[in-house]
Amino acid sequence: MGESTKITGSTEGASEAAGGPSVTSRALSVLAAFEDAPGSLSVSRIAQKSGLPLSTAYRLVGELEEWGGLRKGSDGKYQIGFRIWELGQLAGRRLRDRAHPFLQDLFDLTRENVHLAIREGTQSLYVDKLYGSRKLPVVSRVGGRLPLHATAVGRVMLAAQPGWFIDAYLEGELEKPTPMTVTNPVILRQLFEEIGQQGYAVTIEQMRPGALSVAVPIVFNETTVASVGLVFESNRYREVSRFLPMLTGTAHRIEGAMVGLSARMLL
Repeated sequence: MGESTKITGSTEGASEAAGGPSVTSRALSVLAAFEDAPGSLSVSRIAQKSGLPLSTAYRLVGELEEWGGLRKGSDGKYQIGFRIWELGQLAGRRLRDRAHPFLQDLFDLTRENVHLAIREGTQSLYVDKLYGSRKLPVVSRVGGRLPLHATAVGRVMLAAQPGWFIDAYLEGELEKPTPMTVTNPVILRQLFEEIGQQGYAVTIEQMRPGALSVAVPIVFNETTVASVGLVFESNRYREVSRFLPMLTGTAHRIEGAMVGLSARMLL
């Protein structure tokens, strides 16, 4: 954005001085309106989702569009712009760049959907994904977040957390994306213990009916920093044992590629 374009104004400055939302938080609320949006949004819908006055939303949307953070479609509605996407690609870049060749090898071996995820708070954040056009549709996407307890990659990472973190997680509200999703804290604790002992997680129809996922941890300096998983049809459960050695081998190769990095440099 040029110096002549500023996401500010007299009313916003007065509001911020009086303890109201800052200019930055208002601009971020516009972008946050797109987090769960299935498609493009009109300015009025952005205002509604962000809680901003319509006039403020119009101004911020226009300035974000000029900067490249939003782009306007032929229907007059807005989507996240390519500049945001470009910035987002920098997140997790070192891990993704080092892991991607091995994920590609895993995909070539299995021809199944391959995921790489890290833990972001109480969610799985997907940083890389490979899938075929004819494969089972999945709900994850690069840059997307899903609940830890409902995904195999998430359970692997959650099972590796200290007891206080697991306690706090299970005390919160647990999403139930499908009728099969396990939300009983007692059962989940048992599952986490089993995952810790066996070194992998399997989930069946926890995020999507008809889907099975299996995942193993990626360990760096004795800490689980990520997980790699496969997703395929739930009626192929017997194939889990065939895929596990491939998953484990991929995780070990990724771990080997991270030697020499510090934890701070990893992401």
